[in-house]
Amino acid sequence: MLGYVVLPQVNEHKLPKLAVESPCAYLCVQALGVSGNSWSLQVSRDVSGEIGKAASLPCLFTHPHKNHYGGLTVIWRIKQPYNGTVVFKCVSDGSNDPCKVTVNHMNKFKLIGNLRNNNISISIENLTWADNNKYYCRVELSSDRHDKYETKSGTLLHVSAPPRIVNITVGFDQRWGYHAVCTAEGEPVPTLVWIDPLNNHEDTILTRPVLKHQKATELHHLRLEGKYTCVATNSHGKVEGSVYFFKFTPGGSSRLVYVTLLSTLGAKLLMLILMFGAAHYYSKDDTRCIADPSRCAQDSTYENDVQRAG
Repeated sequence: MLGYVVLPQVNEHKLPKLAVESPCAYLCVQALGVSGNSWSLQVSRDVSGEIGKAASLPCLFTHPHKNHYGGLTVIWRIKQPYNGTVVFKCVSDGSNDPCKVTVNHMNKFKLIGNLRNNNISISIENLTWADNNKYYCRVELSSDRHDKYETKSGTLLHVSAPPRIVNITVGFDQRWGYHAVCTAEGEPVPTLVWIDPLNNHEDTILTRPVLKHQKATELHHLRLEGKYTCVATNSHGKVEGSVYFFKFTPGGSSRLVYVTLLSTLGAKLLMLILMFGAAHYYSKDDTRCIADPSRCAQDSTYENDVQRAG
């Protein structure tokens, strides 16, 4: 018997884009126009964000026009440029008008750049594993195909997470006997270590991936009674989870007798308390009804509904 507790699109004829790594870790993408002026986009190669928090994706642009006071469209997409899924889009009718959002996937994207400064940066709120993707920004100044530009390189968003114990249990089977299983998640995927009741580090018999960001480890043939602790560690921190393991032997263990006796006495005491409480309540209610029968008249649900409707 076992007991345990688990406490803008680029025209193809334009010159190739030039990628230059700047000191600020931005990727500068540029194409020359026929008039000698240029389009350019400045985006970050990589951005990191922690799960549950927010991440900012920078995107700054220049255009071939000396001035532009007309409408502007901002588009962000994922997976691939030009044909990828649009996750954010907003449209501004003029340089002084706000950008009206028309697409906002899961309502978690927000324009944080200032359009007057040619800044179309966005933030992504409440990061999840699904946000781990490549993002492409695009700007459209008009319906003219020469007035649209989009980055081909994109920004890769890395979603990281400190370790977290997902589940920790103790079980029994004929092959492994009493064994403990610990499942944890994080990014990077955490390393897992067991500590036994004597505070010794145990070699795990089996460690296996579960999901993309999860790992499970098993400790087989538990022999010591007491607390077993699973420690999960990655570059963002460390977390522990414990399970208490005791083997109860029938007939020869006084612990089992004490547990059974206390459980029985506790159940009987609870029943007595409930019985006395119920008797006291109903006797009190009967006394009030005798003194004033109108207080015990049963309400009509139908009548109450009619009164509320009126």
